Amino acid sequence: MTPMPVAYGPPFICDYIPKIAVERMTGVTDPRVSGSLGLEDPPAVGACIAYERTDERRAVLRIALDTGGVRGYVESLVRDGAGKRLPEIIPGAIGYYGSYPGEEGHVGSMLVKGKSRLSVELLKGVKGRDNAADVVAFMKLIGPKLMPTSSAGEDG
Repeated sequence: MTPMPVAYGPPFICDYIPKIAVERMTGVTDPRVSGSLGLEDPPAVGACIAYERTDERRAVLRIALDTGGVRGYVESLVRDGAGKRLPEIIPGAIGYYGSYPGEEGHVGSMLVKGKSRLSVELLKGVKGRDNAADVVAFMKLIGPKLMPTSSAGEDG
């Protein structure tokens, strides 16, 4: 199995998401996509969805960026065992990841800094890959590019 990329770069889907990373973690070559991520006008918000190439109704990956971040929510998920804490990706940010019970290859992750929230939901991973590790690697790849790195406007 080819490892996830560690360098952020084009080609991109939805303007900011490295296509090769999406292809590796979903197993879908040249996925159909919809949505956009509005990084130009703060606050950054938007969504990007990748679909099966042959079935545009079957989503394989969802990425959302919004202003609904609540640090305490992430802390409670980790404390209650619903997810594992992400390694530090951005100073001052907190995150978690975890699998959906009974759904092989379905893994989610969330990164929160201030009010900004980045969510990744892998709906269909590749059989034989460590889908949770892929989601963590993906968050490490896109998190620093999509989330604010300054502490301006944070209230914890």
